[in-house]
Amino acid sequence: MRKVNIGGVPEHFNLAWYLTLKDGAYKAEGINLRWQDYYGGTGEMCKGLRSGDIDIAVILTEGIIKDIIAGNPSRIVQTFVETPLIWGIHVAEHSKFNTIDDINGTKAAISRYGSGSHLMAYINAKNNDWNLEKDLNFEVIKNLDGAVKGLTEEVADYFMWEKFTTKPLVDDGVFRRIGECPSPWPCFVIAVREEFLEHNQKDLKTILTIINKTTSEFKLIPSIDKTIANRYKQELEDVQEWLSLTEWSQELIDEKTINNVQEQLLELDIIPKKVNYSDLITKI
Repeated sequence: MRKVNIGGVPEHFNLAWYLTLKDGAYKAEGINLRWQDYYGGTGEMCKGLRSGDIDIAVILTEGIIKDIIAGNPSRIVQTFVETPLIWGIHVAEHSKFNTIDDINGTKAAISRYGSGSHLMAYINAKNNDWNLEKDLNFEVIKNLDGAVKGLTEEVADYFMWEKFTTKPLVDDGVFRRIGECPSPWPCFVIAVREEFLEHNQKDLKTILTIINKTTSEFKLIPSIDKTIANRYKQELEDVQEWLSLTEWSQELIDEKTINNVQEQLLELDIIPKKVNYSDLITKI
């Protein structure tokens, strides 16, 4: 049986992977697909792809595009979640900050440089006409637990993370959400190491066929809202709202979208140059 390592964030977006693994769908095709949770998010997954710790990543679009341009030997093979990610902008419950204007020039908690929380801080700054050189400061906190500690102890002032994932912390009075910042593109793609692509395209095609069948029918799974609420400790009404807003994809991300991401990252000085569409994707 062929072993394949895949990584992603331990969030509700990736429940379809858990369900297919639990059902033994990959093993039935002779593939031992091993899932690894990446609590540190996109930056940690980019490191995993570079080192070969994982062969496949379910990863934020902007983060992997940036890292491929920076030399990560991987390619995007498909969009996974078509809809934007809604980033909540959070402060500690006891914080003196109450609006987006209040946090201008303060310190953002980020999981690591090159992560989604890092890149989206620039998008939020641009949306609010901040000075990108003077008004952005960062504190690396590694993960969500680190953000709780960092904001509570006032090592950092605000933190951007997917709003439904952090909603329980808002409900419990750990964070206050003072705003939202949707990503201006589809949020998650599937990226694969070039070396794996070269030698295992048949297995990859099988894996994508299985996961795509599940995501195309995901919302029709009986009591899926209750399953998500229980597994991720979320309120049922929050899960139902999230399901109503979220659409999965079974297609390769298109050139127009890739160009849009690159143009915005270039404008924000996050990437040094734009590259060709064919340098970022592989069509399976």
